[in-house]
Amino acid sequence: MSEREVHDGAPNAGEDPATPGLPAGDRSEVAAARLRLLTEARRRIAIYQPSLPADVYGGIAEQAELRRLATSGRGAEIRLIVHAADDALRDQHRLVALAQRLSSVVLVRTPLEEVDLAYASSYLLTDQGGYLFQPDARRADGRAALADRAAQAPLMQHFNEVWERSARASTWLPLDL
Repeated sequence: MSEREVHDGAPNAGEDPATPGLPAGDRSEVAAARLRLLTEARRRIAIYQPSLPADVYGGIAEQAELRRLATSGRGAEIRLIVHAADDALRDQHRLVALAQRLSSVVLVRTPLEEVDLAYASSYLLTDQGGYLFQPDARRADGRAALADRAAQAPLMQHFNEVWERSARASTWLPLDL
């Protein structure tokens, strides 16, 4: 993919021109794309995030959308794969509290295999065919679309494969004392 396609919001290969890409070339555009995708999701999302810095899924608006999704009723599901689950717990990331309160809907797993732990990209996938993909999770650039199932499909396949090989993030489970 060319630099132009990543930064100017032009449609990606295979994307329907009627649903143009969302801008995702810098930190504020990535955050806006993430929030827009969360807002457009109906019941299910999948998130692959190697680490969880406080500004990723931790803002008030993002938390409100995640809460809305988690409490949207039958079929609601938020699946999250995070490499550094213990770090997010130690840093008291807001997503941890949501996962503990709604542990039957917010499902968190941690990869076990080296090939999965070496994966440095991050992405958000919605049930509406939307996605935000960042080739390097530490950098604030990527590509996004509200509805592009063709571009989303390989990411969803990767997510499902890693999900099956991963273990439940037991450190995030609520303590029943």
